[in-house]
Amino acid sequence: MMTTSPSTRCCSPVPRALGWLGLLAGSAATVYALSWRPWHLRWGATLAEVQAVLPGDALVPAPKIAATHAVTIKAPPQRVWPWLVQLGQGRGGFYSYDRIENAMGLNIHTADRIVPELQTLQVGDVIPLAPDGFGLPVAILQPEQALVLHGDTRIPGGEGGPPMRPGEFLAASWGFYLREQKPGVTRLVERFRCDFTGTRLNHVVYNGFLEAGAFVMERKMLLGIKERAERA
Repeated sequence: MMTTSPSTRCCSPVPRALGWLGLLAGSAATVYALSWRPWHLRWGATLAEVQAVLPGDALVPAPKIAATHAVTIKAPPQRVWPWLVQLGQGRGGFYSYDRIENAMGLNIHTADRIVPELQTLQVGDVIPLAPDGFGLPVAILQPEQALVLHGDTRIPGGEGGPPMRPGEFLAASWGFYLREQKPGVTRLVERFRCDFTGTRLNHVVYNGFLEAGAFVMERKMLLGIKERAERA
């Protein structure tokens, strides 16, 4: 019977390849955590904007994900606000990558004009995120200043969110803030805060995938709103 010596087994290419893959994965995770993640969590925002306490922060008081993004728009707040009011699936869309969203079955069609019939919005109205009716209710509405959406699976009415395993929860706030820097120039600040049951799997899903994916879409959204408001 043929046997394999210990020295042959230890030098097998499979364990060495797995070792290299593990090393590369660890290095990539370190680079992401120390470099790319801090950058994308505050893309476009000043330190003052990141540290500012904004309306709606208290809705998710201890977030495991906290991102603040911002963009300067050469238009007054009253020209930017209508684009925010008509956000939503089946409404004005999200001014982002429709092809990516539609590949996920979301049926998003971004508007390139202000739609008058979508300009009436009130606290409690649900902004749809998907065709199945899943969305986030409007929690704060300050015309031409702040629009904050909030959902929590632990509160009545929050059961319509993504499927949760027994005993787990998901809470999120999504805010948009307009600050006029000078006549005709507006800072649009967007803040996303998310808390969830802190299992290892949830950290992988939410921190590893949702966080980075959301940044890609949110960055495009801010630039899309900027382009439309300035063009108008």
